[in-house]
Amino acid sequence: MKQFWITFFGSIVGVVVGSLLTVVLGVFLIGAVIGTLVEGARTETALPQTAMVLELDLREGRLDSPSRTPFGFAEPLSVVDVVRTLEQAESDDRVAGLFIRANEFGMSPGAAEEIRGAIADFRAAGKFVITHAQGFEGTTVTGYFAVSGSDQIWLQDTANFTPAGIASEVTFLGGLFEHFDAVPQFEQFHEYKNAANTYTQSGFTEAHREATLSYMGSIYDTAVSHIAADRGLTETALRDIFETAPHTAEEAEALGLVDQLGHVIEAREATLTRVGTGGRFVDISQYNSLATPAWSNGPIIALIEGQGAIVTGSPSASPFGGENMIGGDFMSEAILDAADDPSVRAIVIRVDSPGGSAIASDQVWHAVTRAREAGKPVVVSMASLAASGGYYLAAPADYVLAHETTLTGSIGVLGGKIVLDGTFDLVGLNAETVSVGGEYATAFSASEAWSETQRAAYRDQMSDIYDDFTQRVADGRDLPLERVLEIARGRVWTGAQALDLGLVDEIGGLRDAIGAAREFAGIDPDQAIRLRRFPAERSALEAFQEMFGVSADTAQSAARLNALMELPEVRAALEAREAATRTGVQMRSDAALPQ
Repeated sequence: MKQFWITFFGSIVGVVVGSLLTVVLGVFLIGAVIGTLVEGARTETALPQTAMVLELDLREGRLDSPSRTPFGFAEPLSVVDVVRTLEQAESDDRVAGLFIRANEFGMSPGAAEEIRGAIADFRAAGKFVITHAQGFEGTTVTGYFAVSGSDQIWLQDTANFTPAGIASEVTFLGGLFEHFDAVPQFEQFHEYKNAANTYTQSGFTEAHREATLSYMGSIYDTAVSHIAADRGLTETALRDIFETAPHTAEEAEALGLVDQLGHVIEAREATLTRVGTGGRFVDISQYNSLATPAWSNGPIIALIEGQGAIVTGSPSASPFGGENMIGGDFMSEAILDAADDPSVRAIVIRVDSPGGSAIASDQVWHAVTRAREAGKPVVVSMASLAASGGYYLAAPADYVLAHETTLTGSIGVLGGKIVLDGTFDLVGLNAETVSVGGEYATAFSASEAWSETQRAAYRDQMSDIYDDFTQRVADGRDLPLERVLEIARGRVWTGAQALDLGLVDEIGGLRDAIGAAREFAGIDPDQAIRLRRFPAERSALEAFQEMFGVSADTAQSAARLNALMELPEVRAALEAREAATRTGVQMRSDAALPQ
């Protein structure tokens, strides 16, 4: 109960602080606008014409796709935009190479695999990649997996190399609820739909442990295979190295895991020496914002991105940032708009979601089928997660691609509640329910346990959803329903496993998905295409005008207002406001994503 009250009062404090910050920020921004309009923008507006080395800092956590808020200044370039930016740089003669600051503690396997693929494509275009790590200090192999294909890997000589495998920690609340006389009541379809176990169990069930070890083993096998190829080692030798971790920096160099020991300044100096006179470092975000793509009037492929839990409606994103969600209305409208646009030849849907509302997932499913009926090929690119509802909405696409390490499947459903009347008794709190009408009116009351009739009715609802889900998969994937029922049951699979099961069509990342869409649309492989996001993103200026009713009638004012949004003071205020609104606990994933 102590944590309950802490969370309760913490939420109140968060709301108050967030509101105060909003007011203060508004005053600050309006005052700053006046100063900025008078003094003008001071930001660099052009890229150097000499040799550039792009800088990518993987130590920063990044979203798979850009958030919908244009004021997400604290957000590093998304994984999708990193891939697209490096692709653009491949044909830019001014760009000589890429300098990476490695993630020391690991990242999601799917993001690591996407970044590794982008590095491989960048090198194949004749550019070099140099990575520096101030230690690979986490025990997971994913941070190293992301950069193992670099031309050269530096490691600080006083650091360690500790990657040893893949690990995941799952918290079980069953014993805690028992201690506080709370009773979790859940229905799950079926034994592998493990998210319910977090609330109903005090440890792993046999099915939960089996599925978890299976997908973790698959991810580890994928990482070992690719890292061994990147570093010129046998898989057996690499497994021995990982399984005898940790290693000193000197040992890591001797084992062939890194190429050079030294501090980051030394690695940067060596990189510029490689480039030659006039070489300069340029942050990849700056390059992304200033580099002008080659003009093209080529055919358009729509890119529609969704990340986070799937919910009904169109979640109103705060302009200051916050949690990302996939709204059923929002995503389905984007898909239908792309389908109705005569200039769009094909649609790529990027999914990074653990699932959510079955109703909203089915709404997006329907939009995908409508797009196909309109003659628009639909290709799905799965990121780190496309599980449960994330797989539901992907099932009817013409073609589905996943990373080998993507967590997908989880074809199942769960739902329930936690009965707190016993907890309330411990602190003298009394909650009484009154109702009129049918018995089911109180089914979701937190102060009353289900009656047998209510539980049976609720289970019937869950069963109907499961039947719809499995039939949608069978129809979309052209699989016998009996086969779907065998591989469903709520079980999570990796992309590599899903390929063998027929749940996806190909292993690949975003660029592969765009290539598949090009092929389905009948676009010549040598013809330039235009990738257009649906819906279009709002600029920082447009969001500012909407929030404060400020108009900017001239191009000069627009440029200066956009420059204002880059001021460190504005960024800090926005980030503080966002942090203050992050309260509460979310219940989302069916699988613990290894880091």
